[in-house]
Amino acid sequence: MALKARLQSLYEGESQAAHRFRYGLLAFDLVTVLFVIVTSFFPHTPLVEGLDVIFGVLILGDFAVRLWITPRPARLFLRLATWADLVAVLSFLAPIAGEGLGFLRILRTLRLLHSYQILRRLRQDFAGFRAREEIVLAATNLTVFLFVMTGLIYASQYGVNPEIRNYADALYFTVTTLTTTGFGDITPMGSWGRMLAVFVMIFGVSLFLRLLQVLFRPPKVRETCQSCGLELHDADAVHCKHCGELIHIRTEGEL
Repeated sequence: MALKARLQSLYEGESQAAHRFRYGLLAFDLVTVLFVIVTSFFPHTPLVEGLDVIFGVLILGDFAVRLWITPRPARLFLRLATWADLVAVLSFLAPIAGEGLGFLRILRTLRLLHSYQILRRLRQDFAGFRAREEIVLAATNLTVFLFVMTGLIYASQYGVNPEIRNYADALYFTVTTLTTTGFGDITPMGSWGRMLAVFVMIFGVSLFLRLLQVLFRPPKVRETCQSCGLELHDADAVHCKHCGELIHIRTEGEL
C-alpha cells in the first residue's frame, strides 16, 4: 500500500511536492480547455481524435486514483468536480463511439470547476492573492461561469443553429447575453437554448455586478477579530466595526 500512501500525499498532503503536483493538475485542466477552444475551429482530424483519446485516458486515470485513495468513495460523487471529470472523460473518448457523441467534446470546459480546489493554496502562498482575494474570487466565478455556459450553449446549438458554427460564436452570444447587450444577430434555437439564455442572463449578470462591486468599492483587508470573528475591515481600521475590539492590521513592512 506504499503506492496508495504516496498518491494520497500528492493529492491531499501539504508538502512542497504535493503543492507542485496540484499546480500541475491545474495547468493540465487549463490545457484541456485551451485544446477544445482551438480545435472547435478546425475539422476533427485523426490527429485531433488521437489527442482526444490521450486526454481522456489521462483524466480517467486521475479520476480512478482519486476514487482509490478516498476513504469514502461515495462522497466523491457529491462533488461537482467529480461529475465534471466523468463528462470530460466521456467527451474525450467520444470519437471511439463515433461522431454521434461528438457534441460532448465542448463540455470538457467543466474541468474548470477544478480551479476552486487550488484557491486555498494560493491564499497560503501569495500575499498579493490574500490582499486581492475577493477580486480574484469574483473574477474566477465569472470566468468559470462564462466558459461553462459557453460550452453548454455550443453543445446544444452546434449543428442545429446555423448562427453558431464554432466556439467563438457561442462565446460571443454568451458575453452579449451576460452583459445584456443583446445585439440580436445570434438567437438560441429550441427550448433548451432559450432556457440556457435565461440562465445566463439571471446568474451571469449577478456575477458580473459582483465583480464590478469588488473592483470599485473601497478596499478591505482580511484580519480576523479575536473577539467576534469578523474578517474584513477597512485598511485604516483600529477597532472592529462589529464589536469594537482593538485590532492590529499588519502593514506591508510587518509581513
